[in-house]
Amino acid sequence: MQSEILLKIPTKLQDMCTLEQIKNIINESEDGTIFFVNSFPQFNDEYVTKVLADLAKEGLLVRVAFGIYAKPIISKFGVVFPSNEQIAKAIAKRDNAQILPTGATALNMLGFSAQVPMKTEYLTNGSDRTIIIGNHTIRLRRSVPRTFAYKGKIMPMLVQALKAIGNENVSDEDIQRLRTIMAEHPEDDTWNDDIKLAPAWIRKILVSIKNEMKYEVVG
Repeated sequence: MQSEILLKIPTKLQDMCTLEQIKNIINESEDGTIFFVNSFPQFNDEYVTKVLADLAKEGLLVRVAFGIYAKPIISKFGVVFPSNEQIAKAIAKRDNAQILPTGATALNMLGFSAQVPMKTEYLTNGSDRTIIIGNHTIRLRRSVPRTFAYKGKIMPMLVQALKAIGNENVSDEDIQRLRTIMAEHPEDDTWNDDIKLAPAWIRKILVSIKNEMKYEVVG
């Protein structure tokens, strides 16, 4: 009996020590920081899962989705939860992967559409996964290496946005939006390399706009 008690005490003390270490890490982090169970690799995943759930009950964290927590940002309107983009970027950082908005997500982020999609979609060179957050869904879909071969940041997003619009559906308003984006983000240093990677019909549109913009400057 005495030996059983002696065995239990160190384990309890170790758990308390682990709890305090996790609490300290969270307390020292910035508001809005996103945490996963494997954000604490020095500790046992099963125990960390329980700790994070308990800390959410205490209010130190908020549960965003299954296995995803955040240190809350408190505004006068209440708790501000991280955006889908922030969550997707946090997952990519954790997995040491790249992500690229696609479909309606790319259209919204680039200003082609004001409608915020219920399903946020990204291409990734990491693992396929779907994260459900209330009524919203984050979909990470694995893509080929060529998708992430672009050197610029805006060009691959433009390609994804135009793919979502479709070759036959590009309007004058879309062309004007492209002109605005390309003027704000010329990416001249990476243009020659990146334009070669774009599909032929997209390359034709972007090159035409680029040439018109150059002619206007010269003129």
